[in-house]
Amino acid sequence: MSRPELGQVGHHCLALCEIPSVIGHEAALADFVAERYADRWPMRRLGNNLVFGGPTAPGRDLVAFFGHLDTVPGDPHPPRVEADRLVALGASDMKGGLALMTTLMAKRRPGEGPVDLAFVFYDREEGPYLENGLGPTLEMIEWKSLITLAFCLEPSANRLQYGCLGTLHARLTFQGRRAHSARPWEGENAIHKAGSLLSALDARPPVDVHFGGLRYREVMSVTVAEGGKARNVVPDRFVLNLNYRFAPGKGLETAEAEIRTLVAEVAEIEFVDRSPSGDVPPPHPWLDILTGPLGLVPEPKQAWTDVARLSQWGIPAVNLGPGEPSQAHQAGEWIPWANLDAGLALFEAFLDALG
Repeated sequence: MSRPELGQVGHHCLALCEIPSVIGHEAALADFVAERYADRWPMRRLGNNLVFGGPTAPGRDLVAFFGHLDTVPGDPHPPRVEADRLVALGASDMKGGLALMTTLMAKRRPGEGPVDLAFVFYDREEGPYLENGLGPTLEMIEWKSLITLAFCLEPSANRLQYGCLGTLHARLTFQGRRAHSARPWEGENAIHKAGSLLSALDARPPVDVHFGGLRYREVMSVTVAEGGKARNVVPDRFVLNLNYRFAPGKGLETAEAEIRTLVAEVAEIEFVDRSPSGDVPPPHPWLDILTGPLGLVPEPKQAWTDVARLSQWGIPAVNLGPGEPSQAHQAGEWIPWANLDAGLALFEAFLDALG
């Protein structure tokens, strides 16, 4: 198969994918981006978190782009260039989005055009909410309240997606009493105690919630199970991780209360990771450009993204990125070259329309 002719954004994506950046190991990629653009854009760095650009003069509107540097652990093989796609760990989630950011940085300069631009690269998004590098980075940015609209370039296949689901991870511990498995009546099987809850979860359908004119689907799933010490021992302890994805408009406390009601007193509950939902942005003329001349149709974001964290700071934000959502966290992850070119054209058309 012949090697395709890559456009500018394709070359950027390939270069980013060639630098491994599994969560916790983002330094090399942060160094690469900093070395490439620190002489072109004003830059501030906090660990492996980079902030380029920002306000250049009072009264100018500000568009900000946000992308995480890290990937999930996965395929260690080098990127593979195919005729219609780039196959690489993180290609869709979300080095394709980072490539759009770096391409825009290469093509534009601070203060040019009718609006100011900012580009924020951060680490540890794929881990717990409290370890995400965007938190301390936003604390550092004193002009964040001036952002007119923020784009989170998570994979959306260049579709405009509003809001995002909140997510809770609850550690459920079922206590029992050990016994020989030949005489189970002498103990209390902790795994069996979870049976009624597991049956209820298996029978629980997705719950449709309409918010901001969009339909989100709330779901609960057990994602990890730990229990048992030997094949011939009735287990005295069983632990489940319950993940609840809930719609915009619902607070963390309400979501936690729903889990407590469902579990009742069957198990001990410890909430180990709490991520709020993301707001649907209020009406704005810039959104009218996206949904009018550029022809995008708002959809719900059926996942968690840092739109939620931006919402916590009162920053209007949407999800819009070139990656394929179905490829996120997949073995053999890929992104179509066409998505990269179309995404760049979309953002350039948006920025040009602001003038």
